[in-house]
Amino acid sequence: MAFTPFDFNEAVSQRRDHANEGLRFGSPVVGVSCTEGLAIVTIRRSQRKVFEIYDRIIYSAIGNQSDIEAIRLGAVDLAAREGFQRSPDDVTAQRLVGFSLSPALKEIFRDQWRAPSIIRALFGELGDVAEQDRFYILNYDGEFAAHTDRAALAGSAAAEDRMLETLHASMGDSLPDLSHAIEAALRAWATGSIVLNERHDDDSDSAAYDDRALRSRLREELRSARVEVGILERAPNREARFRLLESAYLDPIVALLIEDNAAGNGLEQS
Repeated sequence: MAFTPFDFNEAVSQRRDHANEGLRFGSPVVGVSCTEGLAIVTIRRSQRKVFEIYDRIIYSAIGNQSDIEAIRLGAVDLAAREGFQRSPDDVTAQRLVGFSLSPALKEIFRDQWRAPSIIRALFGELGDVAEQDRFYILNYDGEFAAHTDRAALAGSAAAEDRMLETLHASMGDSLPDLSHAIEAALRAWATGSIVLNERHDDDSDSAAYDDRALRSRLREELRSARVEVGILERAPNREARFRLLESAYLDPIVALLIEDNAAGNGLEQS
């Protein structure tokens, strides 16, 4: 039986629909540049979501856990070999994403005899100054896009667009400190979560979510989940730049969002 272009396009469309459905309810991820460095913020229930790839490269993703781990391990291996064979300065997120991971994912997606990867990944690269920070979002079909000082990762384009709007409303064009960046990122996370759960269309023109709704979503989610923040520090006081922030630092920031919500709206403390 002949395989027509229509058949190919139909198969690609079905694979895309399958992948998008698998990504829809993944916990959103937010990347933000700040005065202290470059941070990735998310909320997780069980599996860890933020990882170091190399000295100045950080990673998170949504999708199937096996695909997330495969991309992470592949990126770590590629970065280590590149740094050893060439130079640590040659290890960049752009090279990892654009020249290695993107072609591999594109080949898998177009191979009709293999299941498509269910993943959408965020790579952050720390610069010497904030203006040099970069984020790269890599899709299951191998397509990728670069961003400068902030990035949003979610299961739909509508959610990502609305998250970026929330980030801009919270931070403007200024470079925040770390605590302000985390607070803004959590509001953006809540925005993405609301959009995904209400299944807004990409062309939704509904009004921006107010602060009360965002805080309420965070409070509800954090009853059974926890905030995870990984940072690459621009001027670390130890050898490693990467660290996961401890609850002692995060809890006051999170509590302020939740407690203000409770105090302002008469909600009972959990």
